[in-house]
Parts: sequence; C-alpha cells; structure tokens
Amino acid sequence: MRGVEEMRGFGQMGYAIPASDHEVGMNDRYFVEGQNRAATLDNRGTLILDDDGRLDEQILDAYWRCGFYVFERALSSTERDELVSDFEALLDRLPRDRESKVDRQGRPAAGLGFTMPSFRFAKPLSDPYGGSGLTGGRYESKMTELKPPEGAPEEVLLNVSGCLQLMDACLRLYGHPQLLRVAEAINGPDFTPFTDNIWVKQAGLGPSVAWHQDGTTHWDNPDLDRGTHGFNFMVQLYDTTPENALWVVPGSHARGKIDIKKKVEENGSDQLPDAVPMLMKAGDVAICNRQVLHGSFANASAAKRATFVFGFHRRSSVLGAQGWAKNPYDEDYVTTRCRVIPIAVDARSQHFEDEDRYVYEPLRHESHRHSTETRKELIANYNLNDIGL
Repeated sequence: MRGVEEMRGFGQMGYAIPASDHEVGMNDRYFVEGQNRAATLDNRGTLILDDDGRLDEQILDAYWRCGFYVFERALSSTERDELVSDFEALLDRLPRDRESKVDRQGRPAAGLGFTMPSFRFAKPLSDPYGGSGLTGGRYESKMTELKPPEGAPEEVLLNVSGCLQLMDACLRLYGHPQLLRVAEAINGPDFTPFTDNIWVKQAGLGPSVAWHQDGTTHWDNPDLDRGTHGFNFMVQLYDTTPENALWVVPGSHARGKIDIKKKVEENGSDQLPDAVPMLMKAGDVAICNRQVLHGSFANASAAKRATFVFGFHRRSSVLGAQGWAKNPYDEDYVTTRCRVIPIAVDARSQHFEDEDRYVYEPLRHESHRHSTETRKELIANYNLNDIGL
C-alpha cells in the first residue's frame, strides 16, 4: 500500500487539480448562492465581553438563533502562527500510512506511545462515514464521492485526535480565557469537556464528511432543548472557501432529531438548499451547536483547510448519562477529564504571561501546574476520558 508519502496542499507542497477532473457532482452556482445566504445571517463579529467577563447578549442571541457564530480575528497573529507552525511540524512527522510507525523520512512517527491512534486516514475525495453505522449511525446519507486525480495517494489524512498531547499550541489554546468565558456563558460555569480533533481538507484531495448532527444520546430526553448536546469551538488555521468549508443548516439545532436521509432524498442531492458555508479567515474561531445539521463536501478545490475542533457540554447533560463511554459518566470520570482545563490554563499563563488567567470554578480549590510531571500524569492519554453525548 502506497499510503501518504506527502501532505500535498500543506506547507510548501501545493497540489493543483484541473477543474475538468471534478465537474461531476460539483456545482459552482450552489457555492455562490450558499455564500450569499451566509451573508444575510448577521452572526459574525468581534468576541465581546463586558467588564465582568460576560459574553455580549446580542452574540448569544445570534448564536441561539442560527446555531453557530463566527468570532472574527479571535486569535492574535502570534497565537495563530504558533498553531499553524505546530500543525505543520506535526504533519512533517505523519506516519507513512495508518499501519506505519515511521514518517516518510524513516524517523519514528508522531503519536507513538499513546494508547489511542492519533491519525485517521481516508481515500481521497471519498465519504468514509456516510451511510455507515459509525458513531451511532449519525451519518445517515452518503455524500457525492469524486474520482481522485491521476497520481493521487491511496489515502490522505482525515483528522488528528488527542491534539492536546501532540501540539503545545493546542493545549495553550484550550486554556484561552475569553473562549472559556464563552463556554461558561453557553453551558454554565461547571461546563465539562467533549473531545478535540483537527479536521483536515487537503487541496484537491480532501474527503467529505456526511451531513449529520453530533448529538446521539439525548434526542428522546423530555428535557431536550437547543443546548442539550453542547457545542464545539472551531478554530481555523487557514482561510476557508465555500468549496472547502463546513456547511451548516441555520436553526436546525432547535428542530430535534432530523431524518437526514429523507431530507437528502427529497432534495435529490446532497447540496441542501437551506445550508450555508461557515466562512472564516485564519485565526477566526466559531462556536457551533452540536445539534445543528452540518457536513462538508469533498475538497476538489486548490485551497486547503485545517480546523481545530474542541467542545464542551453542560454538566447536567453529562452526569449519569450513558454516552460514548463504556459506563455512564460519574463524578470521578468527569472530574478526571476536567482537570485538563486548569492544566491548559496554566500552560497558557506560562507562555502568555501578561494575559488574564481564567479560573475554572469546579476545580478552583485544586492546584494544577503545567509541568513535565503533569503532562505525564494528566495530559498523556487524556482522551481516554473524553466525554461524548
């Protein structure tokens, strides 16, 4: 198996695809119309906190109306550049393929020594999840798959998991004081973590992600509301385009469980007419409700995308719930996973010394320092305790 011998479309390695190779299934008019629909939503702007650190009410209103909101230029140029640098350094140590323990230069690959695999691969321009039973069968309908170009690798990187143990910039970003205040505004001061990944869309090769709603646990809960399954932060490392962006159906987070397969079949296409692209610049950060209907198309364009995604739940949704773990989530499980938050806050404080430090209320009386020891004890394999609903 040839595998992934280079990350085309990232770093200095460009990869141009003639448009004629991908005409089937692509509709430029749809991308333009979607961009125009997105421009009417009034759900983007600066991240605004008042003097008491509370998120601006107009932002919250727009988020709850649309199911997502884009904070423009939320990261400083320094932090954005550090995130990109760490990501591209990680790609340089990518395993040759899913079975390999060495990178393309024969060095030990990144991610060795952790219990869970760090990298997931898929065929170029494919839909690896659609129509499958993966993650509770939430990917009900398969997206259009395109023919890879001549000379394409057999597999490309789809996503990276366990990012906090692989990239220092991700760990520091996890402790971002303004973003954590956003999490508090949406889920309360006792919010709990979800999981984290970097989703990758290589230029000309990136697989699609089928239309889905993230939540799988509480759809039949009589107390279900718009925020029961939590939300994700989505941090862009590069500018997005309609062709490579995540697409969202505004307002769908308030409609309960959607029959996605029926919706696509009735539309006659995976290009849903009420969806919009989540257009963002490098350093923008979005909040996206996990109940909103969303997905992305195969990236036949010449523009790459990489999105660091990490999310949070309400504690009331988590405790006692039979989520994605073997047993229902109890206080010990949740507290163990939550300790990553103050470790990330301290890692950030050591790096950005002049910045305000966030205080995570549930662990206010515990002392957590980012150090070699705590990386071994609390950060290594932290994702074994992820919390999925």
